[in-house]
Amino acid sequence: MKKILVTLFFLSLLSCTSTKIVSSWCEPNKQITINNLNKVLVVALFKSETTAHNAEDQMVGYLNGKGIQSYNYFTASFDKKNEDVIRQKIKTDGFDGAITMRLIDVDKEKIYNPSEINYYPDVYRSFSGYYYSLWSHGKTPGYYTTTKKFIIETNVYSIKTDKIIWSSITETIDPDGVEKLTNEVAKVVYKQMVKEQFVN
Repeated sequence: MKKILVTLFFLSLLSCTSTKIVSSWCEPNKQITINNLNKVLVVALFKSETTAHNAEDQMVGYLNGKGIQSYNYFTASFDKKNEDVIRQKIKTDGFDGAITMRLIDVDKEKIYNPSEINYYPDVYRSFSGYYYSLWSHGKTPGYYTTTKKFIIETNVYSIKTDKIIWSSITETIDPDGVEKLTNEVAKVVYKQMVKEQFVN
């Protein structure tokens, strides 16, 4: 039983997220929420195409059939640099909402880990040492480690009113790979939306 409890404890630690909401904002009167939207375009603005696709897939998964990935919507020949063309196409195709995700910054922080003193019994060197249970100690030198903090902005727009209706900033520290990063961000953002009753 004890082994099972210990195993469950470590599994819970592994499942803990390294992503947190730093700030969020919602339109004060909440006239439009995710629940009011019927067709949402999801756009992830990352340099890596794989990262962008994964982020869009994760967010679409939380939209219960309302979301469409931008990589499945915009064709290769589509002019993504023409704002007027994009606006007109989205409205014509019946989108009433859009969600964007983009990497704002990656902060690197150098942290000094101080030395540690390790105590151990000096029982094997002599009989007197063993008999009197003398303790000696050794010192492990300090060292530096570098952590990476990924800061991502997520915005929700109403296409009908052509304005932002929800926004958040998340921080993820040392994610175990790009897929875990996007998975965590999508999950944490969705939970924040539920908390703020922006989505049911």
